[in-house]
Amino acid sequence: MGHALISDTSNGWRDAALTVRDADDADMDAITAIYAHFVLTSPATFEETPPSMPEMRMRRANVLAAGLPFLVAEIDGMVVGFCYASPYRTRTAYRYTVEDSIYVSEPHGGRGVGSALLGQLITRCEKGPWRQMLAVMGTGHNEACMALHRSLGFSNVGTLKAVGLKFGQWEDTVMMQRHLGDGEWSLPRE
Repeated sequence: MGHALISDTSNGWRDAALTVRDADDADMDAITAIYAHFVLTSPATFEETPPSMPEMRMRRANVLAAGLPFLVAEIDGMVVGFCYASPYRTRTAYRYTVEDSIYVSEPHGGRGVGSALLGQLITRCEKGPWRQMLAVMGTGHNEACMALHRSLGFSNVGTLKAVGLKFGQWEDTVMMQRHLGDGEWSLPRE
């Protein structure tokens, strides 16, 4: 469903252009590698074993089957990050609420890739019937991720204390939320 070309040399990309686009099958190697790095090194995800390529393909297929976007960011043809929206919960009353997930490769963090990805994800979700987007962050210490979400209109709505045990340490879950489209109390478009 289109590309967003963001040509911004102020973030250290020199003459490189950042492109945000729909992920395709050819991107799955890079997506799997980026996510595996976070699984193995960070409490940003509570997953402890990196998922296989077939599992990551199935996850992408499930996102797309729900009519939601799964996006990648690339610089000079190299995938440097990905994000997607997924249903928040399976019960039907939650059908207009989505959860975002976003991962940017370590060398490209702090350079606007996350803002470009999440901004496009929000824009795409606002075109659908969804009214709320949640971010569930797997650590209370991920200031960069929280700042990214705040910069795009999310507010902190709570912290679940010591709910995840990763790397032998208890971790909090921070929840952030923003409304989508016409606002939080408007009825969704079907």
